Amino acid sequence: MKKRRSAVYPGSFDPITNGHVDIIRRAGILFDEVIIAVIVKPSKKTFFRTPERISLIKNSLREFDLEKVKVVSFSGLLVNYMKEAGSEIIIRGLRAVSDFDYEFQMALMNRKLSGRVETVFLMTDAKFSYLSSSIVREIAGMGGDISALVPGCVARKMRGQIK
Repeated sequence: MKKRRSAVYPGSFDPITNGHVDIIRRAGILFDEVIIAVIVKPSKKTFFRTPERISLIKNSLREFDLEKVKVVSFSGLLVNYMKEAGSEIIIRGLRAVSDFDYEFQMALMNRKLSGRVETVFLMTDAKFSYLSSSIVREIAGMGGDISALVPGCVARKMRGQIK
């Protein structure tokens, strides 16, 4: 019997971008299940509350007809959540060399904390290499058009909250 492989894609997703959706879509090709794990850090100020982020992710994935994806939230150490989820694979997207430095350190630390955890890096599509949630928030906050950067439901929600 083939072992079912699940992978966890952690992040704040504040908001989810088209780059995130691309990584999720591609991870869905590689793994039987992709768990989008929304990080909850009470000390961190976010644009959207956790339930809103989860809802926007689910709606964004519906727009792209992505199945095999589960969306959850977690707090604490990622490796502890990995045990709870029964997964040993972390998905991380890379946009540039600068991302790699940070992600490499995190991958090594996660492996140090749990020798069973592996990190799989997926390179972003070149058309999303400049895209980040913080850039989206900044553009939206200044009244810019973010419709090409995020799924439609996210653009509508952000426009509604900023006006």
